[in-house]
Amino acid sequence: MKVFAISDLHLSTADPKPMDIFGGDWTDYWQRVQDDWQSKVSDDDLVLISGDISWAMYLNEALQDLRAIARLNGKKVLLRGNHDYWWNTIGKVRGALPKDMYAVQNDCLRFENFLICGSRGWTCPDKGELDEQDKKIYLREAERLKLSFEQMSKMRKEDDKVICMMHFPPFNVRREDSEYTKLIIQNEIDCVVYGHLHGKDCRADLHFNKFGTEFYLTSTDLVGHKLTQLY
Repeated sequence: MKVFAISDLHLSTADPKPMDIFGGDWTDYWQRVQDDWQSKVSDDDLVLISGDISWAMYLNEALQDLRAIARLNGKKVLLRGNHDYWWNTIGKVRGALPKDMYAVQNDCLRFENFLICGSRGWTCPDKGELDEQDKKIYLREAERLKLSFEQMSKMRKEDDKVICMMHFPPFNVRREDSEYTKLIIQNEIDCVVYGHLHGKDCRADLHFNKFGTEFYLTSTDLVGHKLTQLY
């Protein structure tokens, strides 16, 4: 089984919201994603989608976008992003997902020898403290990541590979330690995949290794609207 990742698809098939207002590279981007996806992925493979999946405000409005993804090859694992307002209770989300589509929230999923866990995350402190509201969300997401890792630890076997999905980067622009990186180090996570960052002026690296963990940034516009292969 191969494992791929992409994020920030920002689909709006039911109520079209043109993304090319953010730059010409977004023109026909969804068709480009699909073409690349179908050329790489078999039904035995796994694709991780780390948030900002649909512009929809409500779950019933997001179903058309989810079905569009479901028609593509492979099994899919979803994580909530900051723009996924349609994602309400995890029970309702999982109940609405099409076949071979899964969601991670405060827990861990197994696919052969791959354990998939994670949390949305939030903006990390940078040159000072976060404001009260951001700090509250930042710490809450750290607790959710801890819960996910605790579940993973109960499931982990010797030859497993652990992939942590996040939406926000787990550090600031200087990659300084955060509550998230402390948990990643403590739990010896093999791979972290995240998105959220966008734009031609974004200078973040798409792939690097830090403290023995592989980190992948997979925002669709930054990776040329192509899937990134993790394994």
